[in-house]
Amino acid sequence: MTTQAPAKSLAHLPLPLFAASMGLGGLGLAWREAAALLGAPRLVGEVILALAAATWALVTLLHLIRLFRHPDAFKGDFRHPIRSAFAGAITIGLMLIAATALPHAPALANIIWLAAVALHLVIGIWTVRGLLAAPREAATLTPPLLIPLVGNILAPVIGAKLGWLALSWMLFGIGALLWMMIQPILLWRIVIGPALPERLRPTLAILLAPPAVGAVALTNLMGGSTPASLVIYGLAVFIALVLLSLARSFMAVPFAVSWWAYTFPAAAFTIASFKAAHDLGAPWLAPVLWAVLIITTLIVVIVSLATLRAAAQGHLLQPE
Repeated sequence: MTTQAPAKSLAHLPLPLFAASMGLGGLGLAWREAAALLGAPRLVGEVILALAAATWALVTLLHLIRLFRHPDAFKGDFRHPIRSAFAGAITIGLMLIAATALPHAPALANIIWLAAVALHLVIGIWTVRGLLAAPREAATLTPPLLIPLVGNILAPVIGAKLGWLALSWMLFGIGALLWMMIQPILLWRIVIGPALPERLRPTLAILLAPPAVGAVALTNLMGGSTPASLVIYGLAVFIALVLLSLARSFMAVPFAVSWWAYTFPAAAFTIASFKAAHDLGAPWLAPVLWAVLIITTLIVVIVSLATLRAAAQGHLLQPE
């Protein structure tokens, strides 16, 4: 029997912290694209990707310790109607590790990718089962719900390069169709109410991830930009501009782990912008692409430093 956890305890380690490896991994891939397209130093991307893999490993280790020391608290996250969605961040982080390994160890990347895809599908099935098994309060329908369901559209970004074209198309179909079903429900909840709590307001940035990642996935599957990928990228640009108009509102939110919601969508949008600019043959966009990359890098750096500061002060191990 587990004893009641003290105020500061590993029992309170947030499951959403797995989003850190997503943000760092996405930024690393953006710098890898910048190296190929803009001549940026390749080492920068590889170092960030290595840091993302190390972050995933560290957070995983801490949660395994948490599972053994505080099993009730750990299982409670997976029963929570909002925090449970971040289980999908575990496997998305693993997909990004596969992308990290791809140029250096393709066989290892293949194994990691297949394991990540299998686990992500299990999490997706479990999530949909939970939605169908019992009605939910509207307040629990938040943007993080997109992570375990629409996360499947990330798999083809790596799977297409590994040669798993048929499987990648199927995964893209799952992610894209679930996106079209789930996002209208989330928009309805956000528009009608109740309002998102202040600490969850940064998760609105997650709405940018599906079109940005979808555009990249379609580009990789089709071997270049197509009208369909540009249509989805156009939506990503529109959402990015809407989010930019809300920047002042976002900056008013005190630090919370939900700040990591800014990072991966921004990185995915950066990569999608690189892909579109390259395939459209628009070298004059280079200064704009550099600006987008620098802004995304600053976002990740600021959130990383704020997280390290919160960890040093013990705030990450306090109950919500």
